[in-house]
Amino acid sequence: MSYESPVCVVTGGSQGIGLAISQKFSAQGYRVFNLDLSDFAKPVENSVWLHCDVSDTMQVAGCIDKVTGLTDRIDVLVSNAGVHYSGTIEDTPEADFDRVFAINVKGAYAAVRQVLPVMKVQQKGAIVLIGSDQSLVGKTGSFAYNLSKAALGSMTKTTALDYASYNIRTNAVCPGTIETPLYHNAIDNYVAASGADEQAVHAEEAAAQPLGRLGQPEEVAELAYFLASDSASFITGSLHAIDGGYTAQ
Repeated sequence: MSYESPVCVVTGGSQGIGLAISQKFSAQGYRVFNLDLSDFAKPVENSVWLHCDVSDTMQVAGCIDKVTGLTDRIDVLVSNAGVHYSGTIEDTPEADFDRVFAINVKGAYAAVRQVLPVMKVQQKGAIVLIGSDQSLVGKTGSFAYNLSKAALGSMTKTTALDYASYNIRTNAVCPGTIETPLYHNAIDNYVAASGADEQAVHAEEAAAQPLGRLGQPEEVAELAYFLASDSASFITGSLHAIDGGYTAQ
């Protein structure tokens, strides 16, 4: 991979949607730097894993500094790292609330804030935040997660406006129900708490989508890549649902 190849930083790029995004950008000729607690679940060519807890702003800053020390550029940031939590506001202890926001919101804040100076010097850059259908609509029993993803929707718009003059574009991808380890973990937790039949729950989730199926990580990766590419050069400040029609209802 050439030193002149474009650079993409991904947070939470080791599995699920993040892994699919890492693979997509790598296949398109990018050097990929993955900030995550664990290494890639599958090998990704032209990539480097940097151990990082995104809830720690100093760790994020240190990793971004390593990237720029190696490359002198950052063309794309995909802020994907996130955790799920189910519960109403009464069912959400403060510690769990803080954890969700530390990873989902402060992690995005730390990464975006750190890449902006590099992109400003370049007078070009693309930032893609991985939100959720819950950036657009409310869901029951999802107080903290829903709130964190709504915050990312706001971050998308304000960052797009504040940095448009530097030709830095910021958009959000808002996935619905995507078949990832995060999805399976959420279902496992629900089944354990409720005693519901696991296969029935999976079938209900698929049926809840107008297209009648779950989304796949690779489909989300395609949208993230498009929004970061020059093909989307006039798109900024937008939230893009990829949810099988769920939020259109």
